Amino acid sequence: MRPHVDQRQAQVLALVRERGSVRVAELAQELGVSPVTLRRDIEAMAARGEIQRMHGVISRVTAERTPGRGPGGAHSAAAPGRSGEGLVIGMVVPTTEYYYADVVRGAREAVEARGARLRVGLTRYLPGEDRTQADRLLSTGAHGLLLTPNWEAGSPGPDEGAWTAELPVPTVLVERWAPPGHPAAALDRVSSDHAHGAARAVQHLRDAGHRRIALASRTTPTTARLRAGYEAAVAALGLEPAPQWPQAGPVPLSEAESFARTLDYLCDAVTTGGVTAALIHSDTDAIMLIPRLQARGVRVPEDLAVITYDDEVAGMADVPLSAVAPAKHEVGARAADLLLDRLRTPSSRTGAQEAPRQHLDLLPLLTIRP
Repeated sequence: MRPHVDQRQAQVLALVRERGSVRVAELAQELGVSPVTLRRDIEAMAARGEIQRMHGVISRVTAERTPGRGPGGAHSAAAPGRSGEGLVIGMVVPTTEYYYADVVRGAREAVEARGARLRVGLTRYLPGEDRTQADRLLSTGAHGLLLTPNWEAGSPGPDEGAWTAELPVPTVLVERWAPPGHPAAALDRVSSDHAHGAARAVQHLRDAGHRRIALASRTTPTTARLRAGYEAAVAALGLEPAPQWPQAGPVPLSEAESFARTLDYLCDAVTTGGVTAALIHSDTDAIMLIPRLQARGVRVPEDLAVITYDDEVAGMADVPLSAVAPAKHEVGARAADLLLDRLRTPSSRTGAQEAPRQHLDLLPLLTIRP
C-alpha cells in the first residue's frame, strides 16, 4: 500500500475514533477525496476490523470487539451480529412522561435485550426541535433513529417533514404516519391504530344500548385518527349523529379555554342534544370533567356513560373508568426491533435486496371497568 493511502486511512481512523461515527459522504468532502476512493479505503479498513460500516455511516469498533480479529483469531469484518451488539439507537420523542413513558420503556427494553444502546432526545413539542435532536443524536454516533416528529395532526402537512426521508441512517416513525405520496410515507412506521380504538369504544357503547354517542377530544396528534374512527363507526352502526364539535376559531385557545369549551360541549350535548354516552380523550380530561359535569346536573354514568382514551390513569379515578388503551409499550418495542432488523440488513453493495418497508398498526385494547 502506498504511503499516502496509509496516511489517509490513518486519518479516517482517527476521525472515527474521535467522533464515534461519521457519514461517508461528509467524510469524503472533508478529506478532499472522491467517494470511490474513500469507499475502497473503508472496505479495506472494515475487512481488518478497524471500523464498522452500515448504510452510509462508518463508526468505531466497540470495546467488546478486538479490532482485526474475528472468531478463532482470524481477521474479519466487525459488522454487528444478529443481537445488535454495539449499535446505538437514537430516539426522538416529545416527552418521556405520560403516554410516551411506556413507548420509551418498550423501546429501551427491546434495544437492551439485543445488546444495543438507546439514547433519547426530547423536543417538548417545540417547533423544529425534532430535527435538531435528530441531528444531535446522529452527530454522537446513532446508527438508526426512532422518530416521533412534532406533527400537530399526527401526520405532516404538504410542506412539512420531508427531511425525515432524507436522513442518512435507517429511520422508523413511531406513533406518526404520513399520507401516500409524501416522502415520509416510504419510511418504516409503527403506530397505534387510534381509529380502531375509537370505533371499538363506539361499538361497545352501542351494544350497551346507546344510540347517540359523542366524541370529546381537544386537538392533539391523536385527534384526527380518533375522529375518523368515531365517525366511521357511527355511520357503519347506523347511530344518530351527536351535536357537531365546535369549530376552531382564528385564535388558538389556551388550555383553560379549551377545557371550558369541552365542558360546555358535553353539557349541551346531554341536556339538549340527546347524547347519552361519550368517548373522552384523554383520561386526565375525563377525570377533571366528571365532577364539573355533575356540578352542572349531568350525572355520570346515569346521564352520560363515559369511556376514556389512553388508559394512563383511568383505573385510578375515584370511580374507575372504562378506557381504550393503545399498546404503547409494544409500539416502542416493535419499532426498536424493526429498526434493529433493518440495520442488520446487508447493504446494497453486497447485492442483497433490501427488505420491504413496513407500516405496522397495533390495535388498542378496550378495558371495561364496573
